[in-house]
Amino acid sequence: MLGGIGAAVFWLLTEPRRLDEATIAGLGAGDAARGERIFWAGGCTSCHARPGAEGDTRLELAGGMKLKTPFGTFVPPNISPDPKDGIGNWSAGDFANAMMRGVAPDGSHLYPSLPYTSYARMNPADVADLYAFMKTLPTVAGSAPDHELSFPFNVRRGLGLWKLLFLSDQPVVALPADAPENVALGRYLVEGPGHCGECHTPRDLIGGTDKSRWLSGAVAAEGDGIVPNITSGEGGIDSWSESDIAAYLETGFTPDFDSVGGAMVEVQHNMAKLRAEDREAIAAYLKTVPAHPNGYPARTPPAG
Repeated sequence: MLGGIGAAVFWLLTEPRRLDEATIAGLGAGDAARGERIFWAGGCTSCHARPGAEGDTRLELAGGMKLKTPFGTFVPPNISPDPKDGIGNWSAGDFANAMMRGVAPDGSHLYPSLPYTSYARMNPADVADLYAFMKTLPTVAGSAPDHELSFPFNVRRGLGLWKLLFLSDQPVVALPADAPENVALGRYLVEGPGHCGECHTPRDLIGGTDKSRWLSGAVAAEGDGIVPNITSGEGGIDSWSESDIAAYLETGFTPDFDSVGGAMVEVQHNMAKLRAEDREAIAAYLKTVPAHPNGYPARTPPAG
């Protein structure tokens, strides 16, 4: 009997939770022109374009890139407007639930390799605009391979418990009521569509971001590299001015004339397509984020 009660409790706690009907009804048709800005802010091509895609082919969102993590290998799916293999038959509500709640149209949990823990903070109107833009992109046939996960990570239902711990639509950094508009915009872009914290914040043993060390840098999800500290703490960007940060996002060059590298190359290419005021807002917000020391373990230099 106790086992049955426990199973029932687990089933209730892990139930996928969709957006409320009022939010879905208020999405509207969306505006594709506005949605293009959100598309680049969200970095959709970085994961969903074919591996190695360049130029206009980056807009062919066939998926297939392999993201190898300690939990298994995640493969971003086809999110082109193809009605069979992509999201062509999704409604605006289906899209919003995937983005902001991590729930697929069939009601199953999506894995947080889709950064819905950040997208949950987005304005639903921006999600509707993004959906409108996505429908203008090239249709690509063919399904991406499935994720390569072992037990217990292949049990999607368990993600319901994970979401109870880590899925929230509340901002990470509290701002005063009279905060400048550009700082508030920067917070929205960084914490929401830009999902910068997904890579730049340390994670705990079950894959949740440690918000007490927000943007302090982390061990890379793939390989043995590190993602840098982008707070003003020791080892971070304390010596960078707001104009240095904005220029880096536009050009890919640091104040020391080094160039962007690694996974940040794709991100910088996306940021360069935003409005200048968006990049300036991101810079203004980053300079207000509480300073933290590096969020990744110190590395011992190789012998010799």
